[in-house]
This record gives sequence, C-alpha cells and structure tokens, in this order.
Amino acid sequence: MKLSKNIILTAAAVSILGALVTGCGAQKSVSEQPSTSTDSKAKKILVGTMGTYSPFTYQDDKGQLTGYDIEVLREVDKRLDDIELEFVPTPWDSMFLGLESDKYQIVANQISKNPDREKKYLFTDNSYFASTSSIIVKKGRQGISSLDDLKGLKVGTAVGDSFTKILEDYNAKNNNALELKYYDGNVTTVLQDLEAGRIDAYLNDPIMVNENVKKLGLNVEPTGEPVEVSPAYFVFRKDAQGEELRDKIDKTLSEMKEDGTLSNISIQWFEEDYTNIESKK
Repeated sequence: MKLSKNIILTAAAVSILGALVTGCGAQKSVSEQPSTSTDSKAKKILVGTMGTYSPFTYQDDKGQLTGYDIEVLREVDKRLDDIELEFVPTPWDSMFLGLESDKYQIVANQISKNPDREKKYLFTDNSYFASTSSIIVKKGRQGISSLDDLKGLKVGTAVGDSFTKILEDYNAKNNNALELKYYDGNVTTVLQDLEAGRIDAYLNDPIMVNENVKKLGLNVEPTGEPVEVSPAYFVFRKDAQGEELRDKIDKTLSEMKEDGTLSNISIQWFEEDYTNIESKK
C-alpha cells in the first residue's frame, strides 16, 4: 500500500508538472496560430497606399493606418472570406511601379482613370468617391479663381497624379502658359511652399487641403469654382489575378452602394455623401 501511495503521489506530481509545461507551450502557440479558421484559408492581398494623404490615407495618433480609402477597403475585407487585406505605406512616386512589380496587388489612393493608366492597369467599374479639383492659394490671395488666372504663375504639382494631368492638358492647349513646379507627392511640402510664397497656387482636393489646414495651421485656402470632379477607383495589375481580384472587389462595392454602407462611410468621414459623382458636378 505504501508503494502504491508513492506511485500515486509521483504520478500526480508529474501530471501537475506536465500541465504547467503544456500550459506555457499552449500560451506561446496561440499567438503563432491564425485567429480563426477562416483567416487560415484567406489569401493575403497587399494594398499600396501613401499613408500621408489625410483624410484619405494616413496614420492616426497611435501610428495606425486609417483614412476614408482604407476604411472602405476594410469594409470590403469584412465581406470577403477568401482574402485578407494588408496595407503597405508607399511613396506616391513609386506607387504604380510597385503595382507593376507585384509588390502589392491593389492601389488605394484616390486614383482617377485616364487613357494612359487604363492601357496599363485595371480599375474597378464602381467608383467609391467623387474627388474635386480646386485651385489652392495662400489665404487672402486675390485675383485667382480659374486656370486662366494662373497664366505666367508658378503652380505646384506632384509627378504623375490626376491633378497634374489637368494642368499639363491645360498647358498643352495654352502654349505652356503655367510654370509647373513638380514635387514628389508630399502634400505638406507643397502647402508649406504655397504658404511661404515659393509657388503661387496648387491644384488638389479641398477636403484634403482643409484637413491639413486644421492639423498644421497652414494659411492656405481653396478659391473659385471646382476645376473638375473626378471619380476615384481602386487599381489592379492588368493580368488574370488582377482581373479576378478586381471583379471580386467590384461586386462587393456594388453591394455596399446598394445597402447604403458606402454612403454611410462617406458621411462618417466628411459629414456628406461624396459617393455620387453626379451630385457633385
């Protein structure tokens, strides 16, 4: 009986020790495993985005990537079980090169269509935002309300963006009447140069400008009537994978438009529905 008692006590001790070791091992392995079985089946899709273009794509006070474009795609992600989106902060001047090299599979950065881009890339059929192009000047500047008023003046712009295309098209029809100063896409630098008088004007979305004015206290403002209103789209590689992904996200955007979710996201961010381009023209 004494021997049996010792065996029982020893077995109990081993059992307890085993439980402790197993417990530690289990705690470590949980963090290494996918959070759900659905996630384990989902294909990771990388999304290129500037992360410096507030309020559409930027890092919040905690360093987390957010913004209207980001949150629209996060809602898309919630509705699709077979993909998992991960956002990759990317400088504007290498955005499309990264897409071409498959560094990421989607671009989300308030991108509009134009013939040159459509030759190279795929776009969603559904737009998710109506972007306004407005002339931005130093606060209090008089005499500028249209592109014609910018003739002979220095206008800041970013290489390769849709606002630049508007200015370059204007120059092509008007004997290069505008002096364009090109930037790498850092909006803050352009607005600071505008405030300092190093450039006379800038063309961009007034929502973005007003957001930067609030955050940085910049002394700049939109002026005149909108030059153009353009829909924004998500962009994909022009291949079979890109087409499949585009169709999947397009279908989800249609559902979000039909059930009112897309409008609600716009209202949450801007207190207004900017998803219907016809209402903004």
